Amino acid sequence: MEKGKNILFLVGRIILGLYYINSGLNHFIQFKPMTEYTAAKVFPFPELGVIITGVLLLVGGITILTGFVPYLGVLSLVAFFLPVTFIMHNFWAEQDQQMRMTQMIHFLKNMGLMSSALMFLAIPEPWPYSLGRKR
Repeated sequence: MEKGKNILFLVGRIILGLYYINSGLNHFIQFKPMTEYTAAKVFPFPELGVIITGVLLLVGGITILTGFVPYLGVLSLVAFFLPVTFIMHNFWAEQDQQMRMTQMIHFLKNMGLMSSALMFLAIPEPWPYSLGRKR
């Protein structure tokens, strides 16, 4: 990649990495409401689910942000998005039209974010301006 594209790639990584880190931290900051919502979706062991998904988001965010072992971050994000998207945002099961629309938006957002995470696997490592970059 040329320098200008490398800088833009870094800016994108910073924004996306911070997004995932913020989302992961929210699992712990908003632990009680997130656990209650998870329990309402009849997910077994909601507390454990919130902790695990928070950790997966943090790992994904940190690796995207730093560029250090990004494939591990992508795997973490996919491990987060697959169950969460289909279990927590199952819009097809909602009776209320407004809730159905809200859940469909979250479902589609998650699918888009997961697909963008998978695209990171096509970028050769080490990434420009990453902690994994050899000098």
